[in-house]
Amino acid sequence: MKRYFIMILTVFTSFGFAQKSITVDQLIDELNKKKDIIILDVRTEMEVNGQLKMIEGAINIPIQELDKRFNELNKFKDKEIYVICRTQNRSAASSAFLNEKGFNTKFVVGGMVEYYNKLYSKNNK
Repeated sequence: MKRYFIMILTVFTSFGFAQKSITVDQLIDELNKKKDIIILDVRTEMEVNGQLKMIEGAINIPIQELDKRFNELNKFKDKEIYVICRTQNRSAASSAFLNEKGFNTKFVVGGMVEYYNKLYSKNNK
């Protein structure tokens, strides 16, 4: 069942439905300006505990569980939610799904790979 849900999300986003996005640089700017940003990380538990870690304060709901757990985000329906994954494929699909459920989301282009690379390059200058 989970495999079918992911396939449906992937197909849904592949047909060119307009999805709002944000770059990693824009996300970093938002994080530096505001403290109440809502970030949803849709990677697996193994991934968020791996090398790329997770952005502090982010909510983790793996895409495989999103169809059953999206109601956990209801308290954020009046806020913008930034959705992130490893690169951007799962976050784009998750963003499309959540927007259909009435949420206001943007997926992060480049995902945690780019976020990690930006932070790592800044810290080594």
